[in-house]
Amino acid sequence: MNFTKYNTSVQTSAKYDVGLRAYMLQVFNYMAIALVITGVAAYYASSDAFMSLMISQSSNSLSPFGWAIQLSPLFIVMFLSYKINSMSLQAAQITFWVYSVLMGLSLGILLLQYTGESIAKTFLITASVFGTMSLYGYSTKKDLTSLGSFMMMGVIGLVIASLINLFLQSSAIAFATSIIGVIIFTGLTAYDVQKIKNVYIYSPYSQDSETASKSAIYGALTLYIDFINLFIMLLRFFGSRRD
Repeated sequence: MNFTKYNTSVQTSAKYDVGLRAYMLQVFNYMAIALVITGVAAYYASSDAFMSLMISQSSNSLSPFGWAIQLSPLFIVMFLSYKINSMSLQAAQITFWVYSVLMGLSLGILLLQYTGESIAKTFLITASVFGTMSLYGYSTKKDLTSLGSFMMMGVIGLVIASLINLFLQSSAIAFATSIIGVIIFTGLTAYDVQKIKNVYIYSPYSQDSETASKSAIYGALTLYIDFINLFIMLLRFFGSRRD
């Protein structure tokens, strides 16, 4: 009788481990595909033809179209965050891919500001930091909830400081926000990976496959935002500007 209970427990645990790995793999696959799409879109956006639409020739600043491209990812991520549970899986996937395209278009100007070599180097550094913190968030037994709450407050402060600096144009504030941003999004990566893991742990068997897949998309969206922001912050330190 005890052997039967033990054998059943082992089988359940093995099934759970396989399911968790498959779920996390789905999350990171969604995120990886989104990053590839963003990279392709950013490369296209760096072309002279697209930049002529983004930048007003008369004022040498963002055109109305350019502002629309820059702000549209914010509205789409808010829409996806609030509506994903009521959307179909296909609609959630399409919205996520559209978001990654628009994010790439908004980042195209970085390819013109920084050398390709420094962008590639910064991407590898970002991937290394992100991978390390993801592994820590997945494997640690420590509850990172308090860390995540602290980092989210830091994000709010970071946004406020960045908005203020749009008017002040202070290099000191820009440098400080870059340092703080690297710390914040490094910590958030570990916290978000643990949170995504806990979503599966505490509600895996009650979910149908479509709900689980939409949950994976939302998790991928969260990690994608962490990666992109970490990349941008690190690029300010390791990026070499074009002459």
